[in-house]
Amino acid sequence: MSLRLSSCALAVDDLEQALAFYRDVLGFEVNDNAASLEAPAVAPPRQPDMRIFLVPRPADPSAERRTVADDLVHRLVFATDDCDAVFERLEAAGTEVMQEPIDRPGIRDCAFLDPSGNLLRFTQATGEGKAR
Repeated sequence: MSLRLSSCALAVDDLEQALAFYRDVLGFEVNDNAASLEAPAVAPPRQPDMRIFLVPRPADPSAERRTVADDLVHRLVFATDDCDAVFERLEAAGTEVMQEPIDRPGIRDCAFLDPSGNLLRFTQATGEGKAR
């Protein structure tokens, strides 16, 4: 059996700000119908069949709305071939740094917060991690 992630929903506070971040800072492609959707989709350039739907975080604190918000993703992990270059690009764009690049067994990684406070981690396989 072969499984691949095809989409996920990411909670955002401001759709325009989120679209600008994912499009302009990360270089993601925006779904052609993004302007007409309540939850536009973005995709990494090399994974056009994978969609990340940007879903407005509910403003209503009712239990029902909180349940919907709890189903949304609040963290994304991306694989990269150059963790340091990603770090430099996002830091230069003013993205909030959560962790500077560090080496761990088999990987080098760093982390940022997107404009809505979602954690974005970028990992680069190194040494033993490349063989996996």
